[in-house]
Amino acid sequence: MEKKFERLNIAILALGGQGGGVLADWIQEVARHEGWLAQGTSVPGVAQRTGSTVYYVELVKPDDKGRSPVMAQMPTPGDVDIVIASELMETGRALLRGFSTADRTTLIGSSNRVYSISEKSAMGDGRGSSQKIFDAGRQRSKRFICFDMEEAADKAGSVISSVMFGALAGSGALPFGREAFEHTIRESGIAVSQNLSGFSAGFVAAQIAPALPQVDENPAPVPTTPAGREFEARVRARLPTAAHRNAIHGIARLMDYQDARYAALYLDRLEAVAERDMAPFILTEEAARHLALWMSYEDTVRVADLKIRASRGERVQKEVRVGKEDLLQVTEFMHPRLQEICETMPASIGRAVLNSKFLNRILAPFFQAGRHVETTSLHWFLMLRFVASMRRIRPRSLRYVEEQERIEEWLQKVRLFARNQPELALEVVRCQRLIKGYGDTFDRGLGNFRLIMDHVADGPIGAQDVAKLREAALADDAGTALAGAIGSSSDRNNQPAHQE
Repeated sequence: MEKKFERLNIAILALGGQGGGVLADWIQEVARHEGWLAQGTSVPGVAQRTGSTVYYVELVKPDDKGRSPVMAQMPTPGDVDIVIASELMETGRALLRGFSTADRTTLIGSSNRVYSISEKSAMGDGRGSSQKIFDAGRQRSKRFICFDMEEAADKAGSVISSVMFGALAGSGALPFGREAFEHTIRESGIAVSQNLSGFSAGFVAAQIAPALPQVDENPAPVPTTPAGREFEARVRARLPTAAHRNAIHGIARLMDYQDARYAALYLDRLEAVAERDMAPFILTEEAARHLALWMSYEDTVRVADLKIRASRGERVQKEVRVGKEDLLQVTEFMHPRLQEICETMPASIGRAVLNSKFLNRILAPFFQAGRHVETTSLHWFLMLRFVASMRRIRPRSLRYVEEQERIEEWLQKVRLFARNQPELALEVVRCQRLIKGYGDTFDRGLGNFRLIMDHVADGPIGAQDVAKLREAALADDAGTALAGAIGSSSDRNNQPAHQE
């Protein structure tokens, strides 16, 4: 029986722009330099943030008989020696595909997260569990290396591909010395010093026990203006301690969103809830968070303001690593409907336009298609800046009037239940989670919120029933789960009481 070739199979899973192809090329180069045969293939994903590219590298050590090995085109579940993933969810995908096995595979994964479109667009918290992926990685690999490669790359002033290369070298899973890996980086001639710095960071981190990044609790902001300090003193004097952190965050958010007067209205509303609350004051704590979120609803003014902020521009430049001599062009996709335009107008004008079939027929076609907006161009920057400047007249806009009416109706229910049915009041507060985004997303959430509030008004209904309805509304966009849950709840409430 002929002796089999000594071979190593490597699967790399990376998002677009993370240098998976560069890493695959480096691995092949270092192997060839050490006298091994190397072959690399790749299957690209759907898009940069909705699918990953799988790179497959197969390394074979030549035998003394001069035979030519047969190499595969793609990794086979159960037949992979090394898996490298540039992000934690990519590690999870590798596990689901069966690439990593407990008796064979060295699994090298980054603990940072790049949230997928499905996670970000979910009605509720659609994020996958990082802990579950981490635990599965430890169980389904012979050796598990996991650290935040994105953070390591930032600190080293490098890119994540060089950190992954360093982690691979540090793992000892390949029979090549560190010098061979570093030689490959130098031979590439591209950003050598930065890539060597990232390589070194990855090599060192591979020796440390795997761990998920610690999520620090977001501390309350420190006020920097006289108005902010006055509001903070008011919070500490009039609200229970449990609500202080959320309330101070809420004040900062609403002063940024509108002005000090709007933040004062927020505190007036919150204090009215606190007056009816009892220890341990969970209702006030939750109301502080959800009320601030609702009062800072997303309208065209808010979207325009966020798009042109200098801090956003700096973040984009950092993410794409703009050089001193590079020119950055940012193109956004924006799709304001006629309804959003009218909601920005003074209430009487906006309502008149929306209620006019004639004006709708004329104006609606202009807002049926989305637009690609180059926010780094002078024309569109000035246009968005003009829209953002309309914050001064926001309190007279149709959307503002409608939102304040909705908020007051919601708070009225909360105050009504607070004394005698505090658990129900708390669940009503948490129903604000359904109100988010703008456009169709907002309309769906608001529709579901109204259905639940109508069900609460019809009564009697318990806190657990409201919680179940809310979770059903967050479960799917179509509303099928909510309709079924409301039907079941109505059937239970309409059942006659049992008599002996």
